[in-house]
Amino acid sequence: MAKRQTLGRGLSALFGEDEAETGDESGAADGAAAGEGGGGRGIRLMAIDRLGPSPLQPRRQFDEASLDELAESLRARGVLQPLLVRPSAAHEGHYEIVAGERRWRAAQRAGLHEVPVLPRDLDDRETLEVALVENLQRQDLNPMEEAEGYRRLLEDFGHGQEALAEVVGKSRSHVANTLRLLHLPERVRDMVSEGALSAGHARALLALENPTVFAEEVVRKGLNVRQTETLAREAQDRPAQTRPRRGSPGDGRSTDKDTDTLALEQDLSARLGMAVSIDMKANGTGTVTVAWRSLDQLDEVLARLSAGPSAAD
Repeated sequence: MAKRQTLGRGLSALFGEDEAETGDESGAADGAAAGEGGGGRGIRLMAIDRLGPSPLQPRRQFDEASLDELAESLRARGVLQPLLVRPSAAHEGHYEIVAGERRWRAAQRAGLHEVPVLPRDLDDRETLEVALVENLQRQDLNPMEEAEGYRRLLEDFGHGQEALAEVVGKSRSHVANTLRLLHLPERVRDMVSEGALSAGHARALLALENPTVFAEEVVRKGLNVRQTETLAREAQDRPAQTRPRRGSPGDGRSTDKDTDTLALEQDLSARLGMAVSIDMKANGTGTVTVAWRSLDQLDEVLARLSAGPSAAD
């Protein structure tokens, strides 16, 4: 196993310095063509069904359209870069994918039966480090997957933030700011994972008492990061029981929302699984707005309304 600091430069120390320096993927394919015993660096062909994802893989979401595009490429050219694998502790004769799960998934879609692999004996910490570095360098992780990967390296494997930053090739401040996202409520973390909010949006909401409500407002209004930062500053300057004004001057709406209204919004949002906004006017009338993200969610709202009050319980 290469020294840990080499991981920050990528996977070259594991695949071989000569391959990394030339950047020639065809060398991997030539080595694989030699079969199980071929390849001076230990690259071999392996049946796809002997491979499986690693439970330590930090990446949880794979873009379907991107996988289809990669599958088309693999049909035409094959898998040029080998997958980095380690022996499976659970199934003898099988291997966990340390780096290259996306290629493995696309190869299945392309109808391939074998892929080139490079087996290595890696422990859990090395496996997580390599998987994290590969995804970070390809920019494939969403901010929450990145944060969770950092957390595991810190808590499960005893890294300090300084050492972790060196391993993954990031600044210490980047690692620290990314880890802070884990303090957000689950709903806001989901919005970041889904791409509705960027890491910049989420960081701006961290200091707020009720970031979920403000996150939904940011998404609803389509605010950019700077506008979100302004919203957060204004919210912090207001009394704790109020939030930024929603109405326009002269439209008859109250300028602030009290804690009861905010609590009711949260309760309805939790029940429906969708963002709910309640706007009260000064004369006691108002509106309830339900924001859905798909037609399936709209159908669900309509079904509950048609079924009567008991359907929401």
